[in-house]
Amino acid sequence: MNIAMLSYHTCPLATLGGKDTGGMNVYVRDLTTALGRMGVHVDVFTRSQDEHVPHVLHDLGFGNRVVHVPAGPEVPLPRRELAEYIPEFAEGVRRFAEEKGIRYDLIHSHYWMSGIAAETLADLWPATPILQMFHTLGEMKNRVARSDEEREGAYRLEGERQVLRRADRIIAATLAEHAQLEWLYKAEARKITILPPGVDTCHFYPIPADEARQFIGLKPEDRMILFVGRVEPLKGLDTLIRAVACLRPTDCGEPVHLAVIGGDPEASPEAMTAEMARIQQLCDNLCLGKMVVFLGKRGQDTLPYYYSAAEVLVMPSHYESFGMVALEAMACGTPVIASQVGGLAFLVQDGVTGYTVPAEDHDALCAKLALLLGDESLRRQMGRAAAESARSYDWEKIAKQIVGVYEELTTRARKD
Repeated sequence: MNIAMLSYHTCPLATLGGKDTGGMNVYVRDLTTALGRMGVHVDVFTRSQDEHVPHVLHDLGFGNRVVHVPAGPEVPLPRRELAEYIPEFAEGVRRFAEEKGIRYDLIHSHYWMSGIAAETLADLWPATPILQMFHTLGEMKNRVARSDEEREGAYRLEGERQVLRRADRIIAATLAEHAQLEWLYKAEARKITILPPGVDTCHFYPIPADEARQFIGLKPEDRMILFVGRVEPLKGLDTLIRAVACLRPTDCGEPVHLAVIGGDPEASPEAMTAEMARIQQLCDNLCLGKMVVFLGKRGQDTLPYYYSAAEVLVMPSHYESFGMVALEAMACGTPVIASQVGGLAFLVQDGVTGYTVPAEDHDALCAKLALLLGDESLRRQMGRAAAESARSYDWEKIAKQIVGVYEELTTRARKD
């Protein structure tokens, strides 16, 4: 089976923590690797953002390729500008398939812009079904937006509806996303299949805390709260910082600090994002000093050490379709405190693998942090439950279910 995997706006090989890198990158990369182990050939097509990077890479193994397709300037572009180069991208994918003499049995597209490209390709490749996953939804982002700058434009909302009409099947990560697609977009329920993302349990697993702490340079007495993600308003980092500021020394015992992985904290004032500048100013206003440490981007190879060394991983997001970071931390045996939104409300079992709290409620978050930080036995108990829960999301299990969807769609296409 040959699969054309479309990840138009972001490359699965990109370093995490940047503006357009996150759970979707991990999803595409790890799913492709898992499919390769099962003998499924996948070519991942993404827009080239650097002319110095080879256009074809074999970094995902098993003969599977990441193909960087030139479409517009080979530099990072704002998403609003990216939409105009989708036709050029689709033509590049078509040309690659023709040059390699390969016929794809199915197009698996990620995010709405990839879905638009998939529609063009399906017109060129008759009887090739489209499987779509959105990862985030514009309507949901607009519901939690605090400013006009954070709101998604009409071009995206219409694009998502266009993709929903054309796709043969949509994968929703959770029951919540299934409901959002039906209620907000009037999507046909028969076209939606609920399948959560997976986690690579061969990479994310509990590392002995002393070894993990030594690897990342923590002293034996140091205690760490961890945040991993893009530094943007949607991620709610300001709520976490306010919660940390509310912690009292008696809550934690030994001194505790918050480590933030993501963004570029060392950027010049001219290059620094508005949100990073706002967050750093908030830390100054709350007189947190060295209590908050901005680590910038970190590679996937080092993340298991940070997860395993942390007392707790916090995801204070206003919206998450699933929450890959939470799943990775759980696989490493680390309890998670997360906002009670979207996929996080399903993934984190309140009182079992961690806690869920109302979004933007720093007092509630502070209370749960104090509870976990002050009770080592509870942290260990929740950490064990988190690791056990995460094993049910192992990519080997999830990939088999996705292949089942592939087979169903391709069989139906052959009959039609």
